[in-house]
Amino acid sequence: MPTFSYSAHGPSGVITGQLAASDRAEAMSLLGKQRLQPFKLEQSGSTAAAATSRSALPAAPTGPLRLKLAQVLLFTEELSDLLGAGIQLEPALATMERRRELSGVKTLASVLRSKVRDGMPFSKAVAATSPSFGHLFCALATAGEASGTLPLILRRQVAYLRSLAALRSKVAFALIYPAFLVVAAVSVTLLFIVYLIPKLTELLDSTGGSLPLGAQIILKFSEVFKATWWMLGLGIFCLFIAVKAWLKKPESQVPWARFLLRLPLFGNILKARFYVQFLETMSNLLGSGLPMVQAMQLTHQAIENPYFQKEFESVMRHVGEGVSLSRALDRSAIFPPLLLDMVSVGEQTGDLSAALAKAAERFDRELAQKVEKLSAMVQPLIVCLMAGMVGIMAYLMITTIFQTISGMSQ
Repeated sequence: MPTFSYSAHGPSGVITGQLAASDRAEAMSLLGKQRLQPFKLEQSGSTAAAATSRSALPAAPTGPLRLKLAQVLLFTEELSDLLGAGIQLEPALATMERRRELSGVKTLASVLRSKVRDGMPFSKAVAATSPSFGHLFCALATAGEASGTLPLILRRQVAYLRSLAALRSKVAFALIYPAFLVVAAVSVTLLFIVYLIPKLTELLDSTGGSLPLGAQIILKFSEVFKATWWMLGLGIFCLFIAVKAWLKKPESQVPWARFLLRLPLFGNILKARFYVQFLETMSNLLGSGLPMVQAMQLTHQAIENPYFQKEFESVMRHVGEGVSLSRALDRSAIFPPLLLDMVSVGEQTGDLSAALAKAAERFDRELAQKVEKLSAMVQPLIVCLMAGMVGIMAYLMITTIFQTISGMSQ
């Protein structure tokens, strides 16, 4: 009978040893009966047995599993609840695998369970299965497995992922209504130019009248648009492809990100969003027991804006040289004074994680206010613009109709 070497978390801490079992599934079952949670399980001295075990795995989907943020949050939340209830990792994944809902979460649980049963650590299994979780999640899972606090760390990740999802939805919802108004304004304008004005022109020509100057300009634009619409569409498509290819270049990402930050109204929201994400990420990492340097490295990987990511490298370098976090952030010149003061208070009190969490809550409230302000300013602006465009078109139509009636009366 094969012999398996294992390392597992038990009531008294980390336990290592060997046991005899017919396969890995039986070995996992025997360890579970002893209330041990293995994070390493390998068959001793047999590569052929390992190959046999790999061939016995269920068919996994080809390629990495890509999940939405909501699915990552759902998987983390359910797994955290199961582990927090005292269920071991492999049975918890088996429970999630039996979900009736057919989704990426069910598939992910199935693939992870097969890899965990084969002795692969949970963090490595997640990294090898789905890139949607990112380096931050995998690093925290590794720390949780090594310290035996995986359920606690997953609960902290659930809170972090919820705040991240709420942050994204705030910005997205603030732009939905203005985008709808822009589309409506453009559609109404095209309707006037392409269809209604030309119809009135035909009616006016039959009476021998003449168009107002504004209507003549619009009519000429309509004729040019009808004749060259395919050229305009092709030009816009080529411009889109060229801009997209330019943005994919590494040397173009930082200037573009800096340009977005300088946009009126929108730039402040992007900055506030970065501050909230930075504070929540650092608070989550430090609260999970990671050292400062490693927490900053993972935070650097989690930053989405290339400009902020480049600027944050200097902060990492200063902290690595022994400079305090507040002073390193001050030297970068991208963080507001209020954030620096709150970080400095956290360093002086010795509870930096809690101070960062409080700062994240404060800046999250400021972000909500900026989003509401943007929505309050942009919506009336677009409504006035749309009303002006429609008003001009309506004036031209009414003028044309009066001239048509006048021509008919003569």
